[in-house]
Amino acid sequence: MLFNSIEFAIFLPVVFLLYWFVFNKSLKLQNLFVVVASYIFYGWWDWRFLILIAFTSACSFEAGILINGYRDNQKKAKAVNVVNIVVNLLILGVFKYYDFFASSFSDVFLGGRDERLLLHLILPVGISFYTFQALSYSIDVWRGKIEPTRDIIQFFAYVSFFPQLVAGPIERATNLLPQFGRPRQFEYEAGVDGMRQILWGLFKKMVVADNCAIYVDRVFATYQTQSGSTLLLAAVFFAFQIYGDFSGYSDIAIGTAKLFGIKLMRNFNVPYFSRDIAEFWRRWHISLTTWFRDYVYIPLGGSRCSKARIIRNTFVIFLLSGFWHGANWTFIVWGAYHALLFLPLILLGKNRRYRDTIAEGRLFPSLKETGQVLLTFILVVIGWIVFRAETLSIAWLYICRMFSTSLLSLPYLYIGSKRIILFVLLMLIIEWCFRGKEYPLKYEEKTPEWARCIVGFILVLIILEFSANSQSFIYFQF
Repeated sequence: MLFNSIEFAIFLPVVFLLYWFVFNKSLKLQNLFVVVASYIFYGWWDWRFLILIAFTSACSFEAGILINGYRDNQKKAKAVNVVNIVVNLLILGVFKYYDFFASSFSDVFLGGRDERLLLHLILPVGISFYTFQALSYSIDVWRGKIEPTRDIIQFFAYVSFFPQLVAGPIERATNLLPQFGRPRQFEYEAGVDGMRQILWGLFKKMVVADNCAIYVDRVFATYQTQSGSTLLLAAVFFAFQIYGDFSGYSDIAIGTAKLFGIKLMRNFNVPYFSRDIAEFWRRWHISLTTWFRDYVYIPLGGSRCSKARIIRNTFVIFLLSGFWHGANWTFIVWGAYHALLFLPLILLGKNRRYRDTIAEGRLFPSLKETGQVLLTFILVVIGWIVFRAETLSIAWLYICRMFSTSLLSLPYLYIGSKRIILFVLLMLIIEWCFRGKEYPLKYEEKTPEWARCIVGFILVLIILEFSANSQSFIYFQF
């Protein structure tokens, strides 16, 4: 079920009313309703996917209980944790990566693709997201960071909570699970705040991302005949498409969770205002970046080791991050590319220098900050070309053609292209002005109610008037 669909527009208010006015008699009943609603939401694509998420949930739930039972025997506790990790990653691997490895093997050793080796399995929506969320629970129980729950309904609600189920944020059990263990009361201000964040997310998705997608799809499909400047513009548009699409989903998810008295972690923090690539990754897909940091990077030694090992650890998490995005060499090279961009910062010891908000307390950035932001953005855009391309050869040809002499010409603007530029600029201006807030419509108490209503009304009109044809969210494929 898509957030930007008629089905969800009906589903959400129905679930909201039943949640607060019918199933609020007891916490267990309310949590059970969350599970049922979430399974309806997820099974809307294909009910067969429910078997996998239920199995993943059951495995991690039982693993937590067994690990806790073996507190006096660390070898057995570790063995249970390892088995749960292997089982869940094996399921993920078969559905997401088997055909990739099988086709790569046949290409290298059999001289061509052998269809008999392929399974052609349908990739379950959001499998990477809920698998990582379930794994974080058993790992944290094993580490002693959280006590295991014996309430299976509570745990199933944690894994399947529908707002963030298929595209994050990837929540930790330490944050989300306890929220299903205590009574929740509806708070009007939190509900209004959630609706505003949903509205902002819909603007980024339906107005910015979906309109950018029209131009991007057309240019990438005909890149051989396009000028360098047109290819550059399409690459820039894709940068805003994927940002508007993914961060828009996160805003809708976080806002929707607020309607149910649940607080999710922030997943994006104005990443395109970053002054170097390290700051970009502290602001982009925060839930995944911190997941790899806590469960892969730090166990490998993190930054408390030699420079050589820090570089190794950095390459490991970026290659894994690239591979997490999909079974294609383009994603792996995209991850390696960002690891290479990190190298100078690691070697110079400057990968932690920007932890504040750019131009804090000032309206405009300095010339140095402006240059840093533009350079970082250009480097990220080049990486997005590799990410977007179907193959590495297409990515290489696209980049080579983009940096040809025709880069200095004027880009070709299809009908509606100027409008896309205006939407992107509008989003950037608004996000710049409110860059220190959780999201732009997070008003101060002193902001007049009439001003809030006018802004909301204008956004609704823009969404209704200029939203492109409804498209699936990009990160559903991951």
